Amino acid sequence: MGPLDRIEDIVAYVEAAKAIPMSRNCKVDRAEIIGMLEELRGELPGELRRADAMLAERDKIIEAGEKEAERIIAEAEDEHARLVSAHEVVVSAEREGHRIVSEARNEAQRLRDEVDEYVDTTLANFEQFLQRALAGVERGRDKMHALREIGSFAGPSQQAEPEKPLPSI
Repeated sequence: MGPLDRIEDIVAYVEAAKAIPMSRNCKVDRAEIIGMLEELRGELPGELRRADAMLAERDKIIEAGEKEAERIIAEAEDEHARLVSAHEVVVSAEREGHRIVSEARNEAQRLRDEVDEYVDTTLANFEQFLQRALAGVERGRDKMHALREIGSFAGPSQQAEPEKPLPSI
């Protein structure tokens, strides 16, 4: 069960709580709701660690792509230098070397673009998840505060004051 499911459970729990007659308040088991919120709080760091792991994986992919690009470029430059050294193929060697280097750079850029798109999509999804989780927590807190404020209006000070008879005319 993920954090969003936990939030939905908390909201459902509060919505299903027994109403206090003649008020908008309800009865909830404080320990149970606190326990549910603490479980949720315990899960969020895990989600954040997963996001960090995704970023680390992205960095590894980028680094591997850059190393591969450097290797391809080095091979292309070596091949270029070898071809240039032969006098009869100097012109074609230069063209081929430039083509290989250009292809290697294009491939390296393509790999970087793919990795960036993947990471951006993953982070956008995670951002949406966190926004929904935060919105659920805010809704739960707002409901809890609203219920607390409603409960404070029907306090004992209003009940302790005896009713005064109306003046007769």
